[in-house]
Amino acid sequence: MDIPQWFVLVGLLLLLMGLTAPAIKRIPVTTAIIYLAVGIILCPSVLGLFHINPIENAKALELLTEVAVLISLFAAGVKMPVPVSLERWQSPFRLAFLGMAVSVGLVAAFAHLALGLSLGAAVLLGAIIAPTDPVLATDVQVRHPGDRDHLRFTLTSEAGMNDGSAFPFVMLGLGLLGVHDLGRGGDDWILYDVFWATAAGLGIGVLGGYLLARLAAPHYQQAGKPGVLGDFLGLGLICVVYGTCLHLSAWGFLGVFAAAVTLRQTEHALVGATPEREFKLQSEILGDDTNEVGTRSLSEASLIFKEHLERLSEVLLILLIGGTLFLDSWSWPAVGLAFFLFFVARPLSVFISFLGTNTPWRIRCLSGWFGVRGIGSLYYLAYAIQQGIDDTVALQLTHFTLIIVTLSIIVHGMSVKPLIKRFWTERGVLA
Repeated sequence: MDIPQWFVLVGLLLLLMGLTAPAIKRIPVTTAIIYLAVGIILCPSVLGLFHINPIENAKALELLTEVAVLISLFAAGVKMPVPVSLERWQSPFRLAFLGMAVSVGLVAAFAHLALGLSLGAAVLLGAIIAPTDPVLATDVQVRHPGDRDHLRFTLTSEAGMNDGSAFPFVMLGLGLLGVHDLGRGGDDWILYDVFWATAAGLGIGVLGGYLLARLAAPHYQQAGKPGVLGDFLGLGLICVVYGTCLHLSAWGFLGVFAAAVTLRQTEHALVGATPEREFKLQSEILGDDTNEVGTRSLSEASLIFKEHLERLSEVLLILLIGGTLFLDSWSWPAVGLAFFLFFVARPLSVFISFLGTNTPWRIRCLSGWFGVRGIGSLYYLAYAIQQGIDDTVALQLTHFTLIIVTLSIIVHGMSVKPLIKRFWTERGVLA
């Protein structure tokens, strides 16, 4: 399939989804399943119209997934409730860092001991598939800046942070495979990959978001709807923060999410917000034309455009996932690892993370299930391949990652709407 055909395919799929949007909202599956089904139908094992080799096209796949994750992280960050409180953020921090370490460890142990992968490949695989996805998990994420639901907040902020917190484990796996210097006894890994890169990423993001909010505040206090300007400033912040992080060997994903959160928090402090304002902003984002207030902050103005880009990247990348699959790509070890991740590693890591907290058990159970894997895992896979890992290891990791992401889209995509609907119905809240 050449480039013109790709444009036609994506365009037709977008038109179809737009024209059938009301009906699609009523079906008990996510849109990601529909995109995946189309990709599988077009893949080599069915119609054979196109095929993507993730190893040969790792550079392009890394770039596409990188952009998609960055946009999604920014959109998630500006929807975080304000103000920030240590009590409210305790659970997401535990999930993003402690839960990440537990999940990587469990997956690595299973892959090494049960599936026979080398220790380095097992750790790297654990780091690739452990992060939850900020792109595909839209049904369980914060929907608008005024959304204060505990479950959605926890899952969204976790997904925003763990795409960065997974990076130290990616580098550990690469080091054990001999393509990254860990230092004597792992000293360099602990000092630079764990502490420096994490702290610097958060610091650069906080500083970038704060400075832009201060610079933009006078304009947005006087302007009505800023339109394109807000989009440019939001994209500019993403690029500056991410580029600075890369230059200083810091985790850019953490930086972009921190920048978005800080931008909104700072604007909230400078401009002020009320429950009425948040409701009006919610109406605007959801398409209520009766809203006459207009957005008066950069974070609010750039959100709608970012979410549209996010949805477009979702269509393209899930089609690509479908186009990578052959029938012989499936194997019982990959399926077994997927179910170990879904039913053992993820729930256990969540329960351990919530030890000592007053988090309701229903939230713990739902958080333990809704660990959607997707675009972030594809990025880490492509990144690892680009670092020069052995071809045999690259092939192993590719098969495992693609099958796990595919099964996650299917299993979580079929269960998320019914479970969430029941959850909010029982609480007397409209989902």
